[in-house]
Amino acid sequence: MPLNKSNKTISTPDFRAVVFDLDGTLLNTLDDIADSMNTVLKNRGWPDHPVERYKNFVGDGVYKLAERSLPPQIAGQEAIRECAQEFKAVYGHNWKVKTAPYPGIPDLLHRLGQLGLKLGILSNKPHEATLQVAAYFFPEQPFDTVLGQEDHRPPKPDPAGPLEMSRGLGVSLTRILYCGDSGVDMQTALRSGMHPAGVLWGYRSAGELLAFGAKTLVRRPLELMGLLGQKPG
Repeated sequence: MPLNKSNKTISTPDFRAVVFDLDGTLLNTLDDIADSMNTVLKNRGWPDHPVERYKNFVGDGVYKLAERSLPPQIAGQEAIRECAQEFKAVYGHNWKVKTAPYPGIPDLLHRLGQLGLKLGILSNKPHEATLQVAAYFFPEQPFDTVLGQEDHRPPKPDPAGPLEMSRGLGVSLTRILYCGDSGVDMQTALRSGMHPAGVLWGYRSAGELLAFGAKTLVRRPLELMGLLGQKPG
């Protein structure tokens, strides 16, 4: 069941929408991201990284991914920008090689749709890539609003994305359950007034999620149903 910091069942507001982070929450994209960035690094003769290290590199957008991946002695702004652009090109060919939904996610989305809830995705992945990935992996469950990172909008945890999401869904921020796997996601929810639910199947630890304000932790996707007054399945 969903747990709070005291490992007790919690009561929650009457949610009208559920919004998800993408990477590490709906989809396990880590291998394709790691392979793509490692290709960029190898092409430049720089050392690459084990896949597991990318769990701490992702979550803050492509620029930050490149900054964290490059050798420290080389990571100037120009090199970071160039590698971020190269990553986008490589990832554009590799985004569905190893990526897949986490077990239980398709069933969860189906059940949420049956409840008549609005569904959204709010990601720091570039917007066009977010739209492409969501449409490919979840064709049976169209989302009401999908927002990736765009130049005109600050990335998460800035509240600009949640505010745009709220307008697009027609649901107040306090009635939105936001699910993510990182401290950035929890900050995003707290700064905007959404309910922050941390998922434990993603890239970051329970300790990080709690430290950044998670009010709920869930171990399996269908446990989210308990926050909506439904049997967790």
